[in-house]
Amino acid sequence: MKRTGRAFWLSSPGHGEIRETALPDPEEGEVVVRSLYSGVSRGTETLVFRGGVPESQYAAMRAPFQEGDFPGPVKYGYLNAGVVEEGPDDLVGRTVFCLYPHQTRYVVPVAAVTVVPPSVPAERAILAGTVETAVNALWDAAPLVGDRIAVVGGGMVGSSVAALLARFPGVRVQLVDADPARAKTAEALGVDFALPGDALGDCDLVVHASATEQGLARCLELLRAEGTVLELSWYGDRQVSLPLGEAFHSRRLVVRSSQVGSVSPARRSSRTYADRLALALDLLADPALDALVTGESAFGELPDLLPRLSSGEIPALCHRVRYDENE
Repeated sequence: MKRTGRAFWLSSPGHGEIRETALPDPEEGEVVVRSLYSGVSRGTETLVFRGGVPESQYAAMRAPFQEGDFPGPVKYGYLNAGVVEEGPDDLVGRTVFCLYPHQTRYVVPVAAVTVVPPSVPAERAILAGTVETAVNALWDAAPLVGDRIAVVGGGMVGSSVAALLARFPGVRVQLVDADPARAKTAEALGVDFALPGDALGDCDLVVHASATEQGLARCLELLRAEGTVLELSWYGDRQVSLPLGEAFHSRRLVVRSSQVGSVSPARRSSRTYADRLALALDLLADPALDALVTGESAFGELPDLLPRLSSGEIPALCHRVRYDENE
């Protein structure tokens, strides 16, 4: 009997559908995974859903197991937690994380899955990809004990960064967002919250993750002299203006990019991609990170869900997708 799975595809910008897909028989060194949960990363995936990936970034934006091409049809996604149904004996029955799109079952090489620690429920393990981004950002930023830090943008990535910074001794961390509802997220993560106009200045480091021109400009205003903005936002095909006049040069401010596609140069000689992801999963033992999951839907609802997430009708950080065992 031929193996099959069901996958969510972006058929064209703004329109999605669920397709049946044939699965290959697993070869030696491969596993069959049945999805338990996947996550919709609202920022990146809604950008893809709207067809907002610039042509110059098609290659850089490819997900590890993406099928099709931008702007569509394309099968896209990278936050999946499932259980191994077939494969090496030491993996069968184990819960694993994989950078795989939204699909009920799939076949991948053993090296593509990472075992989820027993301390981390599968429902929370879908956050591993985003926490991994936060880990890489902090390797880039290299915050010090006692630093004054603002995280501007309380979305999924910004909140993950703030959650990890809350563990640094003596650090003043403030999550800054224009949406006052993000104050509840900040409280759950154990960090202070402020609206942009009320944010504390004189920061040694500001991490920017709002993906707005106004947010980036505010980051510069919050810095002390010789401070650094670490830019994590992904703007897609939008042009962004930055005020580099006034006191930018005299105060010797720094704007530095960070991106999860490569291991931070600060750790590249001693950490692999696998090490980084394993660390992210270990950090997810903290139940406070459940605050990053703000909704849940069944897999079959994805064609109706993505337009609502993309339009902002459903406010979300990470939206969790649930798979029935019989799908």
